[in-house]
Amino acid sequence: MSSLRPLSIALLSALAFAPSAFAQDTDTTTTDASSTQTASGKRIAIVGGGAILQPDSDPAPGLDIDGGSAPTLSASWYVNDNIAIELWGAADKFNHRVRGPEGKIGTVEQQPLALSGQYHFRDADAVMRPFVGLGYYESNFSNEDISAGGPHVGLDSTKGAIATAGMDFNINSRWFARTDVRYMRGDADVNLAGEGTGEQLKMNPWTIGVGLGARF
Repeated sequence: MSSLRPLSIALLSALAFAPSAFAQDTDTTTTDASSTQTASGKRIAIVGGGAILQPDSDPAPGLDIDGGSAPTLSASWYVNDNIAIELWGAADKFNHRVRGPEGKIGTVEQQPLALSGQYHFRDADAVMRPFVGLGYYESNFSNEDISAGGPHVGLDSTKGAIATAGMDFNINSRWFARTDVRYMRGDADVNLAGEGTGEQLKMNPWTIGVGLGARF
């Protein structure tokens, strides 16, 4: 949580600055007929930020997996001003503490990557632009350090659908702030000493993220 505090402060500052900055940008466009200061027509967007990821609160009987935070990156290609294809993922691994009935029993890390189609509402130059998305993700688990009183416990990658809802706040024709929520549906197969057990952890994680983006 503390690693996201600077990002949250930056986002709030950007949101406070956005209306006046964008208004100035719009005025410039209006007074200069030859100006190209518009978000419309820009086809590439890059967003850097951070997110908190929280797995399902009841992954298996007697187990709980705490949330973690990590930096995130995304790159989008806009078919037009409203439809985009986004590649999103964690730039580092989310670290989770695994707890049993008597307390901590280990840790595990995961790093999701997703490809989604998105629809962005309103005109490209609107100050606030909500969007929704649907796609496919895969999350790789690593560095499993879970004490089960026996062989090494491992988790297979989860794969499934991802749904996204968010809002872009235009600062000017190039820069924007973003906040989003993502939900990933998928279970992780549990292995002991490299062999499948037939058991699964119900992960189904969701994320809350903030970021700063640029269009080209």
